[in-house]
This record gives sequence, C-alpha cells and structure tokens, in this order.
Amino acid sequence: MKRKNSLKHHEGPRRPGAVVDPLKSLVGCQIQHGWRDAPGKISKWKGIVLDQVTILPSLYLVKYENVDCVYGIELLKDGRVQKLEIVSNRIDSYREVDSRQAMSMLGRAVQHKFENDDGTKDEWRGMVLARAPIMTPWFFITYEKDPMLYMYKLFEDLNSGDLRFLPDASPEEPEPGEVVDSLVGKHVEYSMEDGGKRIGLVIQQVEAKPSVYFIKFEDDFHIYVYDLIKS
Repeated sequence: MKRKNSLKHHEGPRRPGAVVDPLKSLVGCQIQHGWRDAPGKISKWKGIVLDQVTILPSLYLVKYENVDCVYGIELLKDGRVQKLEIVSNRIDSYREVDSRQAMSMLGRAVQHKFENDDGTKDEWRGMVLARAPIMTPWFFITYEKDPMLYMYKLFEDLNSGDLRFLPDASPEEPEPGEVVDSLVGKHVEYSMEDGGKRIGLVIQQVEAKPSVYFIKFEDDFHIYVYDLIKS
C-alpha cells in the first residue's frame, strides 16, 4: 500500500452542513471546516471524529480524508478552525471483521510494507496499538522511525502480504511489590536535538501495551506515541 502524506488536505467542493451545537459531542460525526494556515490562507478539511479525550474534553481525535495519521484538534476552541459544520451525524456502516483475530493483533510488533512512487517498497517496523473507534475495520498503529499515531485497514495489508508479525519479545515483568501507576493526565517534557524542549500532555494509555501512551504536545496537532516506561 502507499503511505499518504500527513500534510495533505482536502480541496474538493463543500456542501452545506449543519451548524455545530457546542453542548453536544461530535464523536461519530462527519465534519468539514476550514483551517487557517496563515493570514489569508484557508485550507479545507473533511473527516470523521473518532473520539473525545476524557481528560481534556475540548480535544477530539479526528481522521481526515486523504491523511493516514490521526489529528488531535480542539475543534470548538482552536481559532484556526473556521466554519465548522457537521456533514452527517452518522457514518456508513463498515464490514464486520474477525473480532478474535483483531484482538490477537493488538500489542504486536510488525513489519509494514509501503509502496514508493517508483514502485519499490520500504518496510517500517511498528506496533499495532488498538482498534480504531467508530471506524472499526481500521487499527491504530505507530512506527519506530515515525512515532505518530496512524490508522490503516491492517487486515487488507495482512492478506496482501504487506504486513507481517514479528516474534514476540519476552515481556518485562514488574519487580515484586512494584506498582505501575497510569501516567494519563501528566505533563511530560521532551528534549529535542537542537536543545529545545516541548511540553506535552499524556492523554491515553494503550490497553494492549500499558507502558505505551498517546501524547499531545502543545505546539503540534499530531498525536505521538511513546513507551514512557522505557524512556
């Protein structure tokens, strides 16, 4: 399969949508809005709202059209979001997948092949994190060399040979008497190579791999995935 650029945006025609009620949840809705990239420059986006972050209810996880990564956007608060509308409050039903096999994939290390423009393929080592909410045939996944939150229909890649599972490593057991507390809701500081620092909020713990967390940094609308216990 081909990997889509996370910076692409939808430029197609827009149809009128319903005005957003700020008192109602947007989860499960198909939305469209403008995004103010710079003064006088508005790009058009259309996507599905997957989830509302429990510890920060203003933050929504959104899967936009023609983009593989999941964005964390404060849809009703961020001033860069322009003319937010609900296109539909229900999405098309999806074909059922094998729930037992889907559960067996969670927390597994994988090699995932992506096709380049010249037809060659690169392998990306990653980890299957969870089934995506709302869009149930999709899975959340992240990669060692690009630790952002992505989502793909992994059954299709598994059947085509573009996804293979790696042998499971021996799990690290906690020391006797050790209690591993959740870090959700904690702020973390990330040191960059140039000496700068970024502040992020831990927004979710991965159930299949409890040492792994989703992080939303203050200066970025991508969701990052890190093993905070190893770190």
